[in-house]
Amino acid sequence: MKVIGITGGVGAGKTQILEYLNNRYGATVCQADEVAKKLQKKGTDCFERIVEHFGDGILDEKGELNRAGLAEIVFADKVELSVLNSIVHPLVKEEILKKITKEERKNTNLMIIEGALLIEDHYEEICDELWYIYVEDSIRKKRLKYARGYETKKIDEMFAAQLPKDMFMRHCDRVIDNSGVFEETKMQLDKIIADL
Repeated sequence: MKVIGITGGVGAGKTQILEYLNNRYGATVCQADEVAKKLQKKGTDCFERIVEHFGDGILDEKGELNRAGLAEIVFADKVELSVLNSIVHPLVKEEILKKITKEERKNTNLMIIEGALLIEDHYEEICDELWYIYVEDSIRKKRLKYARGYETKKIDEMFAAQLPKDMFMRHCDRVIDNSGVFEETKMQLDKIIADL
């Protein structure tokens, strides 16, 4: 089984790429963010540790984490972001390793792990390759404004919290340019899959 890590900045169009790899090649897709959401449900160890550090102010009326409120805190403060990451990410990686083992038992051919922090969290140790989805900043900004309705300030904070392009380039085995039309991206993906 090939395990591929896909990473890139927010607004790079990773979701569309994951859907394509799933539909076209039957890839099993695991998104680190979705794993994190499950681990942060009310009553879990991860949830308790987050509330212990950040306080009850980050809970919604149902007593669940207010993820938007938490994001506002951590994207504005690098120290708080690293605290949150140190709580959540080791648990996420542990869960993903369990998923990889499960897929290996099922004789899956291709498993894709998508996450923002694959480089920082050393996913090269558990992936055969890391792929960087590259999109020019100006295009990512437009996508985030129109598709998600984000304000410029929020986008700038998110960009500032992410690795610079050269770090992605240095640590990833392949770069997929998703700045143009998706047909061009598909051609790049098809070529890479044929090479695997």
